[in-house]
Parts: sequence; structure tokens; C-alpha cells
Amino acid sequence: MTMKKPYKILLNFIKDLSVETKDTETLLFVKDRISSYQLGIDINSKALKNKMVEVSTTLSFKDKNNNDKQSLFTLVYATIIKIDDDLKDKKILEKIILCDVQKEIYKNLERIFINLLHDSGFPNIKFEKKIDFEKLYNERLN
Repeated sequence: MTMKKPYKILLNFIKDLSVETKDTETLLFVKDRISSYQLGIDINSKALKNKMVEVSTTLSFKDKNNNDKQSLFTLVYATIIKIDDDLKDKKILEKIILCDVQKEIYKNLERIFINLLHDSGFPNIKFEKKIDFEKLYNERLN
């Protein structure tokens, strides 16, 4: 018997999208050094009324070496979820926000972000490493 999940995704949308590449020179410079760029993820949530929560997942892709010339890529993806009325445990809610919702939306989120990078002049970018939200969540607890 599968347990019914204690939340439902009502909608998702791109809340904020930012690409900054100052000029052609910067683009060419970054193209040569794109391997030093790292994917970052940040997750925030905000309670709405009627047991709804807005979960904001921010993906950023930036140069870990802080060069003068760099491109910045940021995507903030909002997911509105409805929490079951009988869910009271904050720990379970935290796991839903940081882990379960992320696992559900990430494939779509990554596709949007990679398309953004490709359309921004970086056609060969792929993210080899998949994010393990379960592992990240558990590490956070320890």
C-alpha cells in the first residue's frame, strides 16, 4: 500500500530569471573558463494562507574563481504547495520542502536552466552531477 503524500503541488512558475554577460569579450573569456563555474542551489519557503507554502528554489551558476570578467546566471523557481490539514510536524514539513518537492520539480527546473544557459551563448553546458536532495537533507540534519 502506498502512502498518500501529505502535500500537493498546485503550481510552479519562474519567479526571477537573470543572465548577465557584460559584452562579447566577457562571453569569449567565460566560454574558455566555463569549467570553473559551479552550480549552486538555495531553497527558501514562505507560508501562505490556507495551509499553502511557496517554495523558492534558486539555481545559480557562477565562477568559483571570482574573475573580473564573468557571467552570472540565476533562476528562481517558485512552487506553491498545499499541505494536508492534518500535517502538524515541522520536521516532516521541512523534509517536504527541502527534499520531496525538490525531487519532484528538479528535472523540469534543470531543463529550464540548461536551456537558459544554451540560449545565453553556452550551447555545450551539461550538468553531469545529479543533485541528491535526500543526501543534502540528511547532511543538513547532522
